[in-house]
Amino acid sequence: MAGYRDLKVWQLAMGLAETVYKSSADFPRHELYGLASQLQRAAISIPSNIAEGQARSSHKEFRHFLAIALGSLAELETQIILAQRLGYLTDKDTEPILQQSEEIAKMLKGLQKSLTSN
Repeated sequence: MAGYRDLKVWQLAMGLAETVYKSSADFPRHELYGLASQLQRAAISIPSNIAEGQARSSHKEFRHFLAIALGSLAELETQIILAQRLGYLTDKDTEPILQQSEEIAKMLKGLQKSLTSN
């Protein structure tokens, strides 16, 4: 198997994390250690868990880390929706993030499935 940096899902997850960091940069100052920080941690957790799982020695471990990445993705989606509801993000900001998230979720599930069949 290729290294994690060669995985399309890791590349997309890194792009998503970058988008989230940029989108949360203008949150109110009082959210610096609140929602903005939570968003950023959830976003970077996705590619980090993909990378860590790929570096493990078994498909079972890799699937486990992909499951964690999926959990972080759901957490991120929830926080993005809350940020939108609070007026920190516009529909224009939120929609591409949620679309990217959906694409990454499909890819993670597909990768999990392929590791199960091997």
